[in-house]
Amino acid sequence: MNKLKVMTIFGTRPEAIKMAPLVKELEGREEIESICCVTAQHRQMLDTVLDIFRLKPQFDLDIMEQSQTLSTITSKCLLGLEGVFHEVRPDLVLVHGDTSTTFAGALAAFYQQIAVGHVEAGLRTWDKYSPFPEEMNRSMVGRLADLHFCPTKANRRNLEAEGISKGLFVTGNTVIDALQTTVVKNFTFAEDVLNSLDYEGKKVILVTCHRRENYGQPMEDIMSALAHIAKTHPEAELIYPVHLSPVVRECAQRHLDHMENVHLIAPLDVEEMHNLMARSYLVMTDSGGLQEEAPALGKPVLVLRKETERPEAVEAGTVKLAGVDYDRIVELADELLNHPAAYQEMAHAVNPYGDGKACRRIADGILYHFGRKSQPPEPFRS
Repeated sequence: MNKLKVMTIFGTRPEAIKMAPLVKELEGREEIESICCVTAQHRQMLDTVLDIFRLKPQFDLDIMEQSQTLSTITSKCLLGLEGVFHEVRPDLVLVHGDTSTTFAGALAAFYQQIAVGHVEAGLRTWDKYSPFPEEMNRSMVGRLADLHFCPTKANRRNLEAEGISKGLFVTGNTVIDALQTTVVKNFTFAEDVLNSLDYEGKKVILVTCHRRENYGQPMEDIMSALAHIAKTHPEAELIYPVHLSPVVRECAQRHLDHMENVHLIAPLDVEEMHNLMARSYLVMTDSGGLQEEAPALGKPVLVLRKETERPEAVEAGTVKLAGVDYDRIVELADELLNHPAAYQEMAHAVNPYGDGKACRRIADGILYHFGRKSQPPEPFRS
């Protein structure tokens, strides 16, 4: 019997982190011919992940350009993938999450009548402009996909509410699989300040803030709150890997650059981010992925957004929605820094996102869909 041609497509660092362990799983399956294609929507940040996981894509569209827009990303992906699909003709295309590469990859496959599998399917905020453009990207991919690999039961229910009833699998999130590779006990950071921090004696707070919907007054309020937290908690050390966006950098430097216990550093690669998170006391972020990763490491998360497409963590108690209001952010941070019981309650809550076997379930789900296995994989149960 011929091997199934399964092509994974991704283009950004967050996608690469979550797809890398899946590519490795597919490569280890004798029934599957694994083909990896990257768009390089993010060039440098993508390449660091490829190096860490020792991935060598067979196809690299290298689309990134200066001042690229959503339209240029999408159109260049569509045109580039058309040629790749004509050459390879895969049985299944796997896309991840909610980026422009994700949407364009699914659409390009649909145009060629190639089956689409959506990894990390079913996340929703129900607000098409928040996060932008991610919410509509993942919603549209949901209509195009044939297989839906949902991290949680709630994600599956979201799809069912939209009338999608076939090809649904609850797998857990592949980022938990990735953490098993990246986090090590005696890790050495490239940044000297990270090696010299007193992780036992200080309360290290890992901060990220970069989302477009937070530009303007929301980001001003977030940065003001972070400055207040640093000023009123000398026992804390805030580590902020600042996004390359000029908007983010200007705001962060204006509010925080002068503070002794705030460290504005360059963006970190996935290994450094995961290992810093593992050593931190608390995570404050507007990122999506960190909401899944930090709970797996026993770290409470305050989400610097008005809503989250990951409500399971809120319900489980590993995450609290701080929003973008100055007073609310300060209040929740004070609670976790001042009250050990409140901290321990969040730190010891059960992570709802996975058990490190998501990639195995996805590969088994693919084989089941194509008739190569007689039984579907057992669903992840949080």
